[in-house]
Amino acid sequence: MSQPARNSAEEDAPLKGHSFDGIEEYDKKLPNWWLWTLYGAIAFSFFYWFYFHWVGNPESTAQRLDRRLGEIALAAAASGGAELDNAALWKMSRDEKVVADGRKTFLTQCVSCHGADLKGGIGVNLTDKDWIHGGNPTEIVAVLTKGVLDKGMPAWGPVLGKARVAQVAAFVLSHHTEGEEIRIVPSPTQSATAPAAAAAP
Repeated sequence: MSQPARNSAEEDAPLKGHSFDGIEEYDKKLPNWWLWTLYGAIAFSFFYWFYFHWVGNPESTAQRLDRRLGEIALAAAASGGAELDNAALWKMSRDEKVVADGRKTFLTQCVSCHGADLKGGIGVNLTDKDWIHGGNPTEIVAVLTKGVLDKGMPAWGPVLGKARVAQVAAFVLSHHTEGEEIRIVPSPTQSATAPAAAAAP
């Protein structure tokens, strides 16, 4: 059998000295364009890692996921297209924008009874583990929505709407930790002294 023709470049390239099934390999240098592509990819990957994981994007993948899920849940609540569950409300409580919006509403509507620090006054303390009507996220939303009329707290659902109620609940939950103890305590015997219009969740 005749040997295949070899071009001039192959003539100048030495063989590596090993053979497999009669196939030999030339010891040839890789083309410069291929090498520069490899080096460029290595450099790009380093700067990409440095920027997105250390400098330019402080959010982790899990944090971005939590934020996006919170945004989706809030949008669904605002449109009335879905009911919020405990998991969605906890995610919203870790979203800085949702919590900030909830804080604005709280300081406008709720601060006169619960205080700017949420530690109570006319209304109850919202930062401890004692809850009268339940401390699960959906129970907090229910209290905000329906109110506690015999204690002077109005139903905020018709006033604020689903989205803002969820934001206030997320703000309250941001002062708590998911899975923490919830102690159900009896309601204080004395009636609230503040007028209903000024009462808060």
